[in-house]
Amino acid sequence: MKFSAAFLFAFLVLKCGSADIPNIKIKIGVSNDKPTWGDTLNLSLSKTDGVKEVMFFLDDSPIIPNHVLTNETMGHHSLKAKMILNEQSIEINSTLTLFAPEPPKLYSYELLSSYPHDILAYTQGLEFEGGLLYESTGLNGQSSLRVIDFKTGEIFENKPLDNAYFGEGLTILKDKIIQLTWKAMQGFVYDKASLTMLKSFPYTESKEGWGLCNDGTKLYKSDGSEKIWILDSNTYSEERYIQVMTNKAALKNINELEWVEGKIYANTYQFDREVAVIIDPSSGIVEGVIDFSGLKKLVKQHPELNVLNGIAYHPERKTLFVTGKNWDTLFEVKIVPK
Repeated sequence: MKFSAAFLFAFLVLKCGSADIPNIKIKIGVSNDKPTWGDTLNLSLSKTDGVKEVMFFLDDSPIIPNHVLTNETMGHHSLKAKMILNEQSIEINSTLTLFAPEPPKLYSYELLSSYPHDILAYTQGLEFEGGLLYESTGLNGQSSLRVIDFKTGEIFENKPLDNAYFGEGLTILKDKIIQLTWKAMQGFVYDKASLTMLKSFPYTESKEGWGLCNDGTKLYKSDGSEKIWILDSNTYSEERYIQVMTNKAALKNINELEWVEGKIYANTYQFDREVAVIIDPSSGIVEGVIDFSGLKKLVKQHPELNVLNGIAYHPERKTLFVTGKNWDTLFEVKIVPK
């Protein structure tokens, strides 16, 4: 069902004593039902009888009725109106969802090389550092942190996690390796040189650990929803989040993350499609979709074969390396327009 420009985003039935107050709705007044950057709101109320002193708020900041959407990130924002209605103070809460201004660009890949990969590795995180490939694997009782020769598949070091933990994404920042766990509500910090665990840290806002990457200063953490959390790299506290949005909808199941020249490349957890997305880290806009169809058919087919997951950028070679859960092959690819 498609709504017109006068679509009413939410309503609240208010009561005073035993008498119902008529429903009042916030109208956003845009030309379609998917506002984005550059759109001007034309905020009004569906009913104005007895209403005076109306003020509008976006994410708790006051805005004028003709507010221009310029600085907001993508995704859901709180929208409310405060007013005096029949001599009573009334507040109406609603939600404004901001979408990407354009559809994502479509990409495919050029297969450059194939390398052996441990078929028993339930790959959750993948990242290059100093020419070595670091991998985090999952499943309770099988989770580990590994250092690998990507050309031969040889595992130089394999540090298992306690059976209670399900390993997830990892990233390397300076002299530390940070690894997530899935539902244990904590991550681990290791010394990069020795793989000695230095500390753990809790998830204070997000509920799960999925993917992890960094921009050299901040950490970016996915949790299975449309949110990517931005963490302080010293305290590992979750400071804020962006919401991953296309021009049509929120994109959930954001899985393994990789920082690639100012953008976040992310696997998405899908059983029927092998795709990754390119995300702008400041806004949450999905700028591109990479179709990796065909790679899964090139690996050994077996009962435990699982989804595409694991994306690592090699900064010297300027190429991407991708694999999957229980895949016997690591692929080196170049991204090309589709």
